[in-house]
Amino acid sequence: QLQLVESGGGLVQPGGSLRLSCAASGFTLDYYAIGWFRQAPGKAREGVSCTSGSSGFAYYADPVKGRFTISSSRDNAKITVYLQMNNLKPEDTAVYYCAASYPTARLSCSGSMGQYDYWGQGTQVTVSS
Repeated sequence: QLQLVESGGGLVQPGGSLRLSCAASGFTLDYYAIGWFRQAPGKAREGVSCTSGSSGFAYYADPVKGRFTISSSRDNAKITVYLQMNNLKPEDTAVYYCAASYPTARLSCSGSMGQYDYWGQGTQVTVSS
């Protein structure tokens, strides 16, 4: 059974850093794409970053380029995808979700929600002084 569990959210001051983790279990093959999305109050959910397990391709939305870094590690059937968030801004405040497309033949990924089949429950990130 495929499962995604996010962790690492919290309250941080502007300019600070957080690292989110997405623990993805049941992924026995590297034919996956895992993405991070966020949803601020009153706004639509938007793609932030994603990575392809088969190619190492990474995507970043313009508002986070140069500040966020996505990476991943594998331990048997469990994949952990990290989102290192630096120089956080108040506008980064949102619930952050990870999502997965699996299995997939795509060598790239995008911030389009329709590409993803599995979703986690989300973790709150609040950037405030």
